[in-house]
Amino acid sequence: MKIVSYSLIVLALAGISSAQVSPTPAAIQLNTIYAGADGKFEAAPDTAVIRMDIASQQDTSRAAYDHAAIAVDHVRQVLKSNGIDLKAAQFGTYQMQPLYDWKNPKHKVIGYRVTSDVTLKLRDFTKIGALTEQLANVEDTQNQSVNYTLEDIEQAKAKASEDALKKARNQAGAVATAGGRALGELLYASVDVNQTNIVPMMYAQAGMARSAAPMATPPPMADFTPQTVTINAHVNALFALK
Repeated sequence: MKIVSYSLIVLALAGISSAQVSPTPAAIQLNTIYAGADGKFEAAPDTAVIRMDIASQQDTSRAAYDHAAIAVDHVRQVLKSNGIDLKAAQFGTYQMQPLYDWKNPKHKVIGYRVTSDVTLKLRDFTKIGALTEQLANVEDTQNQSVNYTLEDIEQAKAKASEDALKKARNQAGAVATAGGRALGELLYASVDVNQTNIVPMMYAQAGMARSAAPMATPPPMADFTPQTVTINAHVNALFALK
């Protein structure tokens, strides 16, 4: 009597876009089941990223430079007064641009504009409110923003991968049972992990009222919990069939 071996191979690719192509195992084996699944893990952010632009427009290049330098020095003073190491702040680009009178045929220079930016990463969220208020009161600053992100991400990646593999195993197990078989050990797996959302929590426009007096109302993020950071993982797995 001729014995016919057979293979039950199932592609469980729920939630995957058509643009995402699952890798194929090196060799599809008999009596195996192949499943793919998405998983996620939501983690509390561990870092706040405060960013602001410094811009000064004056009649002369020297005056524009001096105003920008004074604004940067005030930023230094704010950081020091809040017990923050200046090395925690990163100074970005520096540009000086002449401004022209385009209505004049000779395109005469009528002024100069100096721009730069400062970025601060902060782990102590209790300081964010006071910092954003004090930095907003620095003259020649604009476009202040606060983002929350997750830098210690490895544990969250592992949790998201765990969730994806669990879902893939459940899908494969359900199909195996429906086919009168039992799910065996994991033979092959691949995983892809990404961080999807870094959420802007506040944005302060240029030209806002500045005052040395404390604000009458709390800062926008006061008493609220920073939005969680979602880590997504996709797992492709190959299981044995019993």
